[in-house]
Amino acid sequence: MPAAPDRTNRRAALIATAVAVPVALLVGALALTNLSPRQPAAAPEASPTTLGPQSTAPVEMAAPALAERPATVCRALLSQLPASIRDLPQRPVTAGPEQNAAYGDPAVTVACGGAEPEVQPADHVFLVNSVCWHAVERADVTELTTVDRESAVTVRVPHVHGEALQWLSPISHTIVASIRSAGPVPSGCTA
Repeated sequence: MPAAPDRTNRRAALIATAVAVPVALLVGALALTNLSPRQPAAAPEASPTTLGPQSTAPVEMAAPALAERPATVCRALLSQLPASIRDLPQRPVTAGPEQNAAYGDPAVTVACGGAEPEVQPADHVFLVNSVCWHAVERADVTELTTVDRESAVTVRVPHVHGEALQWLSPISHTIVASIRSAGPVPSGCTA
């Protein structure tokens, strides 16, 4: 009968070892983690809209004189624009804050009251939230201008911010709320 206590002791020793070894490894890992020198946190990777220090200086923009009706329409639009577009905060402008707005650095700009472009049949037009936009690619920006509103609105999106159309949604919502549709809509913008 002496074999029974030996078997019980072995089983108890195996269970104690099976529990003690993982607990010891866990305690050792926690101690190593807490006692090792801290590495500085890695800087967040820059995204197209967070390219480093953001300027808050006024953005240089032209402010041509507007007739009474376009000036009123543009004031209504600018008073309703959001404080930020996506993650770009609004910045001051050098001229015409009643008709111009700027966001981020490099600035996405909004200019109200300019000339409406002539749309040719082969031109790119896009319908974004019920607003028809005419797109022109420039060297470093995409310029989008409304072609279906009583006062034209031009948005300039630097290529560094990626696809230009993604920036139009909040602006288009504000345009729909503050500027009436006018004139014929190009065939590419009919829903």
